Amino acid sequence: MLDSGVKVLKEGLLEKRSDGLLQLWKKKHCILTEDGLLLHPPKQHDHPHHYHQSAGEPGKLKALHFSNMKTVDCVERKGKYVYFTVVMSGGKEIDFRCPQDEGWNAEITLTMVQYKNRQAIIAVRSTRQKQQLLVVQLPGHKMIRNAQNVA
Repeated sequence: MLDSGVKVLKEGLLEKRSDGLLQLWKKKHCILTEDGLLLHPPKQHDHPHHYHQSAGEPGKLKALHFSNMKTVDCVERKGKYVYFTVVMSGGKEIDFRCPQDEGWNAEITLTMVQYKNRQAIIAVRSTRQKQQLLVVQLPGHKMIRNAQNVA
């Protein structure tokens, strides 16, 4: 668990392609949680599970939250690496690579699908609760509660 109490599902090194002109591969210490992927600069490897973003260290921790993630795409196996792209809701694409036997792309995809499913269940429950509490005003009658779809 992280200091924040978040459960760690997978932890290790991934390489992220930089956005710069040269697009170099940079190692990142990554932590997969139920809510997303946390990326840390490799200098912070000395103290795993003790990450926190303080006001004095902006940019040290990058969080790719599943609520902002659209898909994991473009899986390609080339040489000893698996290359994949995380597509964010705004269209931004973030390229990663890792050794083939580590399975980061599958773990991220599976955890993202589980997150989206949990969010869909929450949305359905919320809609049902709103329907149950819906107040219907009938012309010439008192207000009544709509009790249909009682679970």
